[in-house]
Amino acid sequence: MQQISIDTKTEKAILVGVVLPNDRRWEVDESLYELKQLASTSGVRVVDQLTQERQKLNPAYFIGRGKVDELSDMIEMHQVKSVIFDDDLTPAQTRNLEKAIDAKIIDRSTLILDIFAKHARTRAAKTQVELAQLQYMLPRLTRQWTHLSRQVGGIGTKGPGETQLETDRRLVRTRIEHLRKELGKIDLQRQTRRKGRKARFKASLIGYTNVGKSTLMNLLSGADVLVENQLFATLDPTVRQVQLDKQHTILLSDTVGFIRKLPHHLVESFKSTLDEAIDADLLVHVVDVSHPGFMDQIHVVNEVLEDIGAKKKPVLMVFNKIDRLKEKEMLTGLRKQFPESVFVSATRQIRTEHLKMELARFMEKNFIVSDITLPMAQSGLVNTIFEMAIVLNQKYNDETIDLKIKCSPEQLVKIHRVVDAKLNSNGRH
Repeated sequence: MQQISIDTKTEKAILVGVVLPNDRRWEVDESLYELKQLASTSGVRVVDQLTQERQKLNPAYFIGRGKVDELSDMIEMHQVKSVIFDDDLTPAQTRNLEKAIDAKIIDRSTLILDIFAKHARTRAAKTQVELAQLQYMLPRLTRQWTHLSRQVGGIGTKGPGETQLETDRRLVRTRIEHLRKELGKIDLQRQTRRKGRKARFKASLIGYTNVGKSTLMNLLSGADVLVENQLFATLDPTVRQVQLDKQHTILLSDTVGFIRKLPHHLVESFKSTLDEAIDADLLVHVVDVSHPGFMDQIHVVNEVLEDIGAKKKPVLMVFNKIDRLKEKEMLTGLRKQFPESVFVSATRQIRTEHLKMELARFMEKNFIVSDITLPMAQSGLVNTIFEMAIVLNQKYNDETIDLKIKCSPEQLVKIHRVVDAKLNSNGRH
């Protein structure tokens, strides 16, 4: 994917939102605040915003014609380069607004794709981003797209760039087909890796963007996952082995954060990334309990889980950032509402040991009980088995030692391998 060198240090923008009859005003305000955070992540400073209450969206301009004139005056007053709409615009709306307003017109999907392009590091992420960009731009390929040239630069311009946008639709469709095949190959490689981890207990960190999943991943696994106070700082799934205690080891994955109004085509493009969640034995739903709209964020995450077919997976709710909570009594109500949840602070390492214990408890639901008999001459193996499994009972007979153990299926295979190797080794002497 082509990356364009840009300077967004001085770029300013105005946000635009619409309140429809079925919308609650506070939800629209919250969505616009989130849009402001998205703009900041993309390197743009928001200087003003325009909100209009309407019975329905204007098919030509999204907002009313009178508001377009008001927006044009605001652009001149603030000397801004970009206007960012808090919903997806149709190709016709984008073209009409570009003719009426002397500024770049950016909608929510374009902004999110811009951030994805900025944070894409691996081949998989770059391929997914470019595919999503081209699929979104394809119906919008007209001569009006000159604002995406290298010379203009700025927000919404990372990715395919001017040369591809001026190419005819046939070439763009060819590129899309090529990217789909590339993603298919990447998916096969990921599936092969997942098959190799089939017998192991897998937990996946999910949640709204910027709730602290990567911080939690680093704390539990010692992994060096990028942690930034930005939306969508993590795009690629990271999988690490986590030792919960002597008997419990899990594979923990970190996934891309979810967000309200996440367009369906973006969910489709990032399904291979979200496959880590689909394949997990347990979903660890991380919530920023200090966020005023955290209940709404929980609802958004549940909706995305339904979209990707992971709604019926076992879930452990983890309420993070409890150190930032001013109203501590709120935790009492949440404990009643979510009785099997965990309350932690990943940054201050508060109650993280309790989280490990809960993960181990979930893991034990997959454990199996097995009997192992050792010759008395191999009593030294008992200590080894104690380190590899939970020993429920041990009985010493005249010639044998009988053990009843509990462990994961994978660990049981390892124990039998160690015991057989030791017995065969002694048999050769």
